[in-house]
Order: sequence, then C-alpha cells, then structure tokens
Amino acid sequence: AAAGGGSSIPAIDPGALQDVVALAGQVAAQVDELLRNVHCGLQALTALSVGCIQTYRDGVESLGEAADLSIRAMYALVARCEELDRAMQPVPALAKRIRDMKGTLERLEGLCK
Repeated sequence: AAAGGGSSIPAIDPGALQDVVALAGQVAAQVDELLRNVHCGLQALTALSVGCIQTYRDGVESLGEAADLSIRAMYALVARCEELDRAMQPVPALAKRIRDMKGTLERLEGLCK
C-alpha cells in the first residue's frame, strides 16, 4: 500500500522474483551451450577450410612442378629432333644417288636384252 496518496507501487511477489531468477539462469545456461556449439562448429569449419587451403596449395605446387618437368622434357625432345634432323640431312642425297643407280641399272638391263 502507498504511504502517501500519490502513486502506488504494487508489492513484488518473492515467488515470481525467484521464478524470474531461475528462468534467467536457464536462459544463461542455454546461451552458454549455444555459444559452445557455435564455437565447436566454427572450429570444425576452420579446420576444414585449412585442410582445403593446404590441399589447394599442394595441388598448385605439384602442378608447377609438373609444368616445369613438361617444359624440360619438351626442350629435350626438341633438341633430339634437331639432332635427328641433322643426322637425316644426307638421306635426300643418298636417295638421289639410289635413284640414279636404279636408272643406270635399268639402262644396262635394257642394253643387255
């Protein structure tokens, strides 16, 4: 009840206050649990992201190494092709000589008949 006659503040029920305190404790516990779950989920996602980044990095490194090896192999192939080309340069002259010999043999055959 009010002491003066102005405004009256209703009496606070101690049981309701205890209920509010209990509910606040439950909400706090649930918020803590939720934050722990979020934290665990973020840790798992972070670990997964790190794994993906490491896999990507390893893939890029191995791709670079493979490209480097392929380039070296191509240069080696070009060098061997150039060597083969140099080694094959006498072949057209030999082919001409063989054709000339064949023509000469054909003429000799014609004379022998």
